[in-house]
Amino acid sequence: MRPGVERKIFTGEGATLALHRLMPGHEPRPHSHVHEQIVLILAGTIRFHVNGKDHLVGPNGLPAIPPNAEHWGDVVGDEPVLNLDIFTPKRPEYL
Repeated sequence: MRPGVERKIFTGEGATLALHRLMPGHEPRPHSHVHEQIVLILAGTIRFHVNGKDHLVGPNGLPAIPPNAEHWGDVVGDEPVLNLDIFTPKRPEYL
């Protein structure tokens, strides 16, 4: 796991839930995956970069990232970002 990121994983038959804490100053990496990703921001503010567009998202924000979209997120400010990611189909590499 990258420095500045904490993760707890819960996986069912068809989806994976991942609770992430992203610390200010962590180094995000652009990536993509075949999974649809729905993100619930619980605390903090993050700037998501998705397919060349920027989205500023704070608490209770609920962005969806389509499959195969290049994306990453930058923590905005000094507060960690706590987010719950829902991936479908499930992510076997998170087991």
